[in-house]
Order: sequence, then C-alpha cells, then structure tokens
Amino acid sequence: MKRQGLLAGVVLIVVMLGVGGYGWFQQQGGQSGEPRGGPVELASTQGDFSLSQLEDDQLAVMFFGYTYCPDVCPMSMAVVRQVMQGLEASQRERVVPLMITVDPERDTIERLREYAGYFGDEFIGATGSEAELADVIERYGAVWRRVEAPDSALEYTIDHSSSLYLVDRHGEIRQRVLYSPTPHALRSALESELGAG
Repeated sequence: MKRQGLLAGVVLIVVMLGVGGYGWFQQQGGQSGEPRGGPVELASTQGDFSLSQLEDDQLAVMFFGYTYCPDVCPMSMAVVRQVMQGLEASQRERVVPLMITVDPERDTIERLREYAGYFGDEFIGATGSEAELADVIERYGAVWRRVEAPDSALEYTIDHSSSLYLVDRHGEIRQRVLYSPTPHALRSALESELGAG
C-alpha cells in the first residue's frame, strides 16, 4: 500500500513538472541570452512584408504562433484585437498586429489570410521558408518544438513561446509582453510606447 502511495506521489510530481515545464516553455523569451530582434522580411497576407515598411511612429505587435493552435494563439489574437479596439483612432493607426507562423508546412498564405481575417483586416499573417523562419525565431529569442500526435487528425502540434513583442521599423524590441489571457499588460505596454511617440 505504501509503495502504491509513493508511486502515485512520484507520478503526480512528474505530471506537475511537465505542466510547469510547458508553462515555462511558453513564456521563454530566449534560448541564449536576450532577444536581439532585427529585420523581418517575409511573405505575408498583405504581400511582401518588412518591418522597414512601418512608419517612424508605428509599432508592430509581433508574436509567433500557428493557425491550428488550439488555445494560446487565438487568445493572443483576441487580446491584441481587444486592446486595439480600446485605443484612440490615431493610436490604432500606429499599431500593426503581426503573427509569424511556426508551422510553414500547414500555414499557407491563404490559410493565414483566412485566420487573420477572423480578427480584423489590419492583422497580418507572415510565413517563409524553414530557414527564414528559424532565423527570425532565433533572433527574437522565441522557442518552439514540433510534437507528433499520431492519434490526432492534426498529426502534430507545436509547442511554442507566447510572448508578444513591440517592435519598431528598425527591428528594435521596444518591449516584450508575457502571454496573458487578459489585455492589461499589452494595453499598458502599448500606451507607454505610443504615448512616448
């Protein structure tokens, strides 16, 4: 009986570490030191996209995700939309929401266009070759991993970090906002940056 109790305790600890590890994985800002940022030039739902196309007073709200993500990505998109709806019109024009896929195999431009369209015309979905995406993901300190799901119709899912980055036209990361299902942190960060613009 004691042995069964001990085994159950060990299993519970392993499960808790696994769940906690996934939460840690999602919130990680970088694999090796601080994110460096830099140029982003990718194919997008609005043609070729480059951060350099932004105006001097504009910021991209950028994050890494994928359209088949069951929870974190749609929640992040909804939070960005909610925050943008709460901004004054002049501020809203200075914000460019950008989702960069971590699943180029399934996230075609057409798929990204449909997905982004659910949240608003101003939302941009971007993709590229695996090499292009790996470079951007690494420079921004995001982390991701493919997880095979042989018993699922999706075949695989992708665990990925979920921070939002406020980035200017030069690729400078003005602020990194940790994932939250509520808009407060992003709203505060954006108001701080837009107010200083």
